[in-house]
Amino acid sequence: MATRHLARTIVLQSLYEWDFYKHESDLPSLIERNIKEYGPGIDEPDFVWRIVKGVIEHLSEIDAIITRVAPEWPLEQIAIIDRNVLRIGLFELLYADKNEVPPKVAINEAIEIAKNYGGQNSPKFVNGVLGTVFRETEERKGKDQV
Repeated sequence: MATRHLARTIVLQSLYEWDFYKHESDLPSLIERNIKEYGPGIDEPDFVWRIVKGVIEHLSEIDAIITRVAPEWPLEQIAIIDRNVLRIGLFELLYADKNEVPPKVAINEAIEIAKNYGGQNSPKFVNGVLGTVFRETEERKGKDQV
């Protein structure tokens, strides 16, 4: 498993537990534990921290985007795995350094994680939400350049 894919998996596991316990768990401790347990040889632990920090810093914005793009699925009714895969994917798509994580890589990684950890319809759902947001950002870029 590629190191960045493993890093995203560790982020997902940590965010899942943090979200499951209604944000009352100590997220840094969860991340430290999960890095030690699942990624002891990971060569970019700072990549894990950048994603987590970014998701948390932009959480309200990211959740508002999910709510807007998937209005038929209230945020609290989206499976915890799917909700956090979307949070990671949206952070990377919208806020991460595009040279480090190109938009299509962010989308593909989120879909792969959804395939591995989500339900049968998770990859389709994640693809739909991230694809919609990607198209919207591309359309905005096109209008800004005119």
